[in-house]
Amino acid sequence: MIPTSFPDAKEMARLTARMLLEIKAVHFNADEPFTLASGLPSPTYIDCRKLISYPRIRSTLMDFLTVTVMRDAGFEAFDNIAGGETAGIPFAAMVAERMALPMTYVRKKPKGYGRNARIEGAMSEGQRVLLVEDLTTDGGSKLSFVDAIRDTGATCGHTAVIFYYGIFPETEKTLGDHGITLHSLCTWWDVLAEAKAQKAIDANTLREVEAFLNDPRAWQAARSGG
Repeated sequence: MIPTSFPDAKEMARLTARMLLEIKAVHFNADEPFTLASGLPSPTYIDCRKLISYPRIRSTLMDFLTVTVMRDAGFEAFDNIAGGETAGIPFAAMVAERMALPMTYVRKKPKGYGRNARIEGAMSEGQRVLLVEDLTTDGGSKLSFVDAIRDTGATCGHTAVIFYYGIFPETEKTLGDHGITLHSLCTWWDVLAEAKAQKAIDANTLREVEAFLNDPRAWQAARSGG
């Protein structure tokens, strides 16, 4: 079923943050920072993959994501829903089901045998493709997926994610310069506000997390010798 009537964006952001906290997909640790894929430290970490194990929450968030895309981009804006390997694949499948559209997925690199393809499934020239992923930090990883989609002759001008870091100012410019509009449900600021409301974060950790969110590059440099 295609969802059409849901709360406004602000309330969806609050509820998304609440759900992520409820299933412990969000982690804070100022004393022993996490190491991100970039190799840099962070007092925060989010694991959206946990959502697939919680049917009520995953269903609600996929409804939220679908209606957000349709409200922002249009109800007839897409012909194909593509997931990014690997975290985006289940979410793309669920969004495609809701929008009654074909689903494909994009490999990070050619598989090295057979057709040596990066696109799995049926994607054709001229199709308007929505790229679905679990999250975005600075937007860089999305560009390779979008380029692979465009190499088929399809177009891709939109990407939708559950979680957007919302702390790196270059993100939307990076995507925008590549002709991509970002759609998301919530950011670290939404999660932090909900964590405060629930008193789920102690004062010392709160100070460190706020320092990181306000100037992540400086926070990382101070703790990584950069």
